[in-house]
Amino acid sequence: MRLFIAEKPSVAKAIAAELGVTGKGDGYIECGSDKVTWCFGHMLEQAGPDEYTPDDVPTNDKGRKIWRVDELPIIPDEWILRPKDDAKKQVRVIGGLLKSASQVVNAGDPDREGQLLVDELLEHFNNTKPVIRYWSNAIDSVSVKRALASMKDNQEYHGFADAAEGRGKADWLIGMNLSRAYTLRAQRGGSRALLTVGRVQTPTLALVVTRDREIESFKAVPFHTIRAEIQHPNGAFWASWKAKEDQAGLDAEGRLVDTAVANALVESLTGKPGSISEYKQEAKKQNHPLTFSLSDMTALASKRFGYSAEDVLKTCQSLYETHKLTTYPRTDCAYLPESQFADAPDVLAAVKAVNPALASIVDGADTSIRSRTWNDKKVSAHHGIIPTMHKGDLNKLNDKERNIYDLVVRAYLAQFYPIHEFMSTTVAVDVEGETFSAKGKVVTKSGWHDVYLDNSDEDEGDQDDESQSLPKMGQGDAITCGQAARRDAKTKPPARFTEGTLITAMVNIHRFVTDPQHKKMLREGDGIGTEATRASIISELKRREYLETKGKQIISTTLGRSMIDALPEVVKSPVLTALYERMLQSVESGKTELAAFITKQEAFIRDQVAKANDGAVSIAGGKEAAPVSDVFKCMSCGAGLSRRPLPKKKGHFWWGCSNYPTCKQTYPDVKGRPNYSKGRNNTDKE
Repeated sequence: MRLFIAEKPSVAKAIAAELGVTGKGDGYIECGSDKVTWCFGHMLEQAGPDEYTPDDVPTNDKGRKIWRVDELPIIPDEWILRPKDDAKKQVRVIGGLLKSASQVVNAGDPDREGQLLVDELLEHFNNTKPVIRYWSNAIDSVSVKRALASMKDNQEYHGFADAAEGRGKADWLIGMNLSRAYTLRAQRGGSRALLTVGRVQTPTLALVVTRDREIESFKAVPFHTIRAEIQHPNGAFWASWKAKEDQAGLDAEGRLVDTAVANALVESLTGKPGSISEYKQEAKKQNHPLTFSLSDMTALASKRFGYSAEDVLKTCQSLYETHKLTTYPRTDCAYLPESQFADAPDVLAAVKAVNPALASIVDGADTSIRSRTWNDKKVSAHHGIIPTMHKGDLNKLNDKERNIYDLVVRAYLAQFYPIHEFMSTTVAVDVEGETFSAKGKVVTKSGWHDVYLDNSDEDEGDQDDESQSLPKMGQGDAITCGQAARRDAKTKPPARFTEGTLITAMVNIHRFVTDPQHKKMLREGDGIGTEATRASIISELKRREYLETKGKQIISTTLGRSMIDALPEVVKSPVLTALYERMLQSVESGKTELAAFITKQEAFIRDQVAKANDGAVSIAGGKEAAPVSDVFKCMSCGAGLSRRPLPKKKGHFWWGCSNYPTCKQTYPDVKGRPNYSKGRNNTDKE
């Protein structure tokens, strides 16, 4: 008996439908001699840190062990995995089915976590049966049939499971240890705040904090530009003045800031004759847009519809899983495998059936056109998000699903239209020794732009002077400078992040790094986080009240900023996080052993915890109470001490026993530490 273990019920149902359902049991589907069962994502979870600390650690009033510096860092000798409370029944079902299986099929989602969540169950039950891998980016009928016909040895995907396991363990080590260490450090500084540190969460928060402070410290610089209407015998057009290198009135950035100079230029140029000093025409082409990675989709949907990253992920997931209209969404790749090019007629037929309103655009597609998007060399574990051959019901989609689906469909349709072609014209004009320039663009073949005629902002080029039509002219032609005009402007601060632009920043983290070597390394696109986790990271930062939303904007809170200020650069550095992801890729490919990766993480944690345990820090904006720290213990009773601010003396503190009022011992504060030599057994706070 073959036992298929799918990542979720919807995948199990899709597989069972193709195998042929012959019966149903409690937690599984019978398909002749085969059985198909399912998980609900990860069925096993890491044990909490309290399970790795001594049993004699005192507990608080909620029965939880008090956080103590003595126990840090917490590094398990043997990691404990156990079934989640809501998964225990289904885990028992899977265990029972494994006993009678002759072969197991890992049908997790096609990624690291999908590989691990089934493999870890097999390890949990000490499985010795042969295992093969089902790998599919979609759950429509055609995709499932292909995947069933091309299953491979599960061992070929072992690196995926190792990388996911390494990520999980390293995240646990960082999150549990550094969150506790910095929470205790903050408490020693008199702050009652729960600080959570994460390998991706913290650098992401640092991006927003840095951007917000850049905006708040920004000082606008006023400057002037000069525009003129250039009159040519064949027609008029607008041109912009270009300053000479030795032009008077410029600032260090080359902006015209002297109003008197600007006015003098306007007056001296208006109505004066001149000539065309340069005229250049060049035929250009604009390649087809790629299909969507999840990050690309999030950025566009955030900009166009104001959707949050979590909205986009949930919508893409429902289009894939519930409606079967699109392929696997958690992809970091926008390219398509060349083997799927032949599917285009069938995919377009399904698109037309689902979207009758797009019939004319579908009919205009030419499936012999092979765009740059079809490229096996650039396809990663998953390809770009595209429509499937499933002929679903558009009426069952909600507004968000319709909008996202429309983006997916149009990007795919665009691949089968000609390249967009236009004539680009560049003109330089000389008037009284001053230079004006203009650019123009004339479309000669609309091509794939026809797919977006009712959605024109898909072409994200700026709607500036480059879109103007320039008259036919030649070098040396005489012109007249019509009305010149001074335009007043101010430099603008960087834009605040939205969820879409923050996702993009996480992907393109190299843009925020100054070190040339690090920038070069990061430019390859490792980014921070993954397509599957970035949305949840932003949601978690909001839930923790480190970030908040104002309209479409994401803004750091007082607590979020204070936390970033309290952390060392290495913890909040995107370079560290990107290096971490690169090491995981090496684990995935089999170039690095999982054990070696974990050993490096343990050494890093030991070093960072030691530094966090030394001294104290004050945190502003906290609302949650943290456990009492006993890095410094009361010499009278042995309980932990708590650092508290002195009333009416800003910046001064004292230490009191956490066992008060039973113990009334106090100590003066000296540079974040209690002065034991001057302790008093009373409540005097001097």
